[in-house]
Amino acid sequence: MIRATLLMAIREIRRNLMRSGLTMLGVVIGVAAVVALVSIGRAATAQVTASISSLGNNMLTISPGALRRTAGGASATPFELDDVDAVEREIRGLVAVAPTAGRSTIIVFGNKNWRCSVNGTTNAYLKVRNYKVVSGREFTEEDERTSKSVCLIGATTKNELFGKQDPVGQLLRVGKMPCDVIGTLGSKGEGGAGTDQDDVVLMPLSAYQRKISGNHDVSNVYVSVEEGRPTSMVKAQLEGLMRERRRIAPGAADDFSVRDMQEVASAMVGATSALTGLLGAIAGVSLLVGGIGIMNIMLVSVSERTREIGTRLAIGAIGTEVLAQFLVEAVMLSTCGGMIGAGLGVAGSAIASKALDMPFVFVPEIVMLAFVFSATIGVVFGYLPARQAARLNPIEALRHE
Repeated sequence: MIRATLLMAIREIRRNLMRSGLTMLGVVIGVAAVVALVSIGRAATAQVTASISSLGNNMLTISPGALRRTAGGASATPFELDDVDAVEREIRGLVAVAPTAGRSTIIVFGNKNWRCSVNGTTNAYLKVRNYKVVSGREFTEEDERTSKSVCLIGATTKNELFGKQDPVGQLLRVGKMPCDVIGTLGSKGEGGAGTDQDDVVLMPLSAYQRKISGNHDVSNVYVSVEEGRPTSMVKAQLEGLMRERRRIAPGAADDFSVRDMQEVASAMVGATSALTGLLGAIAGVSLLVGGIGIMNIMLVSVSERTREIGTRLAIGAIGTEVLAQFLVEAVMLSTCGGMIGAGLGVAGSAIASKALDMPFVFVPEIVMLAFVFSATIGVVFGYLPARQAARLNPIEALRHE
């Protein structure tokens, strides 16, 4: 009986290919939309996670000034190297501590010039921020001790000023200061805020303070926490230490901020995940519309095939056989539509990910869920037409014109 029912359903679908194709169209569009939108959302989440991770491993950033500064408020007092020494000495479980001071400055090489971020720092900055020296060397103790005018340049700065030429050993001008290029940094791409992490020049902190800024201020302190140590606990310790060193009275507001990149990452991933869920739910509505389309077409099919149904019932077919035939037709249409839609959705998400320069993320559970949902729609929305066909009176059906 099952084999006969399947063969009859396939024959009926093939006999009306145009109608069958239009019936599947709603399901195809619905499944493709769900798969594509959810996959693109997951790709966006993966890109955000990768961008945050590229900023540094278990990184905390200590900056002068509160995160929410009141209008007209005075700027906070910068940090000093003594503050950095106190962090290294009193906070346990740190991999590296990197003081920085920087500004946007014009860089000149030959007849080319380029404005980029110039930061004075130490080798610890490379470890905290996951920078790799791909050619040349890092800073030495002598470079820092003698305030030597040397620098490391990022991939974007290298391309803008040197093109394919090897910059190591070349002399460029940072503002008004001649500076020897001792190395180049590997490319990291955009950061979490969309900034180009490769558009940078790094030089010894002592050289920057002495020859560019003219003071001993430290703009930010980057801290890398040991793997497995809670960054939230280290953040609380840093806040306590900074309040003590900056003599902030109990109950008074902080004049500094400590940002935990894991918190930033969690917030951004949560936002993109919520958006992905919303897009998937919106696309799921089109699946329901496709199911209604199946029901409408099947009802029309029952009306057109009334005499055929009456003949089957008159020669001995029972109602459950007729119900099974129409139900199988509806399920086959929705299942085929789900398969086609899943394929189109995966292909569409791959094309969109490439066009948007995002990683392609294949989400098998979403593909399977959309496929199962499409088959369920065939059962739910195909039952009413199938039941109507099974309840036809054979005599009335044979009289139908």
